[in-house]
Amino acid sequence: MKFTDDQIADIGEEIIRVLKTIYDPEIPVDIYELGLIYDVQISDEAAVKIIMTLTSPNCPVAESLPAEVREKVTAVENVKEVELELTFEPTWNKDMMSEEARFELGMI
Repeated sequence: MKFTDDQIADIGEEIIRVLKTIYDPEIPVDIYELGLIYDVQISDEAAVKIIMTLTSPNCPVAESLPAEVREKVTAVENVKEVELELTFEPTWNKDMMSEEARFELGMI
């Protein structure tokens, strides 16, 4: 089944809403606002590819956090499948955080 651009946009908004419910356990800010999500691609058949990183390659949730992302995004209505790519290029740094995340952490 092919989805319209509006339907894809709605799926994308729901994916972002779900990503904002997932937190890095060491930092009290969601992974989306932290800048750990580099890209979310959605095909016209609602196959989703997420490119994400971790705060460091030695992050204690290196296995569980990507699994949680995949599980929660797969549960979004109409999502057909989820491919998750974990990358460390570019390396995550504090500049990738949203203004909201920096405010939450008292950095601004």
